[in-house]
Amino acid sequence: MTEIRYDVVAIGNAIVDIIGRCDDAFLERHGAPKGHMRLVDADTSAALYAAMGPAVEISGGSAANTMVGLASFGARAAFIGRIASDDFGRIFRHDIKAAGVVFDSEPVAGRAPTSRSMILVTPDGERTMNTFLGISTELDQGEVRADMIAQSAIVYLEGYLFDRPEAKAAFRQAASIAKKAGRRVALTLSDGFCVDRHRDEFLDLIRSDVDILFANEDEITSLYQLPFDEAAARTAADTSLAALTRSAKGSLILADGKSINVPVDPVAKVVDTTGAGDLYAAGFLYGVTQGMPMEVAGRLGSIAAAEIIGHIGARPEVRLDKLAREKGLMK
Repeated sequence: MTEIRYDVVAIGNAIVDIIGRCDDAFLERHGAPKGHMRLVDADTSAALYAAMGPAVEISGGSAANTMVGLASFGARAAFIGRIASDDFGRIFRHDIKAAGVVFDSEPVAGRAPTSRSMILVTPDGERTMNTFLGISTELDQGEVRADMIAQSAIVYLEGYLFDRPEAKAAFRQAASIAKKAGRRVALTLSDGFCVDRHRDEFLDLIRSDVDILFANEDEITSLYQLPFDEAAARTAADTSLAALTRSAKGSLILADGKSINVPVDPVAKVVDTTGAGDLYAAGFLYGVTQGMPMEVAGRLGSIAAAEIIGHIGARPEVRLDKLAREKGLMK
């Protein structure tokens, strides 16, 4: 069997996050549905960028956030995504590599620009994402590094990428490579609207190829079109391991016929929920790759999520392995 060089490799949208504050009235003026991700065109993206005022610009995208979180725990993380040969592409490449994530994807010139997301944070900490997908959605089977997939204990797939046939084919290709190498496949559903667009195809992928599923309450109830408890039961039947996050209610882990409730980690004040689910996945995946009990993996997810919602942005401000050691969950 091929040697494992990485704990997790992710395939996802390579997006530069542009994070700024606003009030609810700003969202209304710009037609942005609060708490959700919407896709915007180049003109809308430029208008929002000009109107939103001071902002933080940092490498982002759901799966990329998760890989940075994993690196902060001390894991060997890698990322596959498409960027353009432009200023935002250079920001993305430098930032994610500086965070300790392996990123070898070559920039592409003369095509669409690097993807970006204007993330508007309201005073209650809720984030509303306005994403111009740019070149990231042009990812296809040519980007899937067979060697990297085979050398990773887990390949992590980002549901947001599922909007184009080429990306779906890349997912299937990556899952096939992982299975042949004896590796596990993880999927995050990403967003309730994303689930609405691809419900049947997600269900087919989950039942055929996914070993580890991540979803929040809105996403899983949308997937099965059932109340949470019934949706959780269906999830347990469809995949061997799932982590379902429920905001302040904590998370529910479904593993080997067991249901484990994991509480949230306390946070003094919710400042920005951007990346909470992404960082929960980072903690949980770290626990899984290190062979920890499922309850401990869930606790690591809660710790990472709590750290991230206590400040602006989806990058940890302190080392997550340090936090975990302080909580007695890591040596």
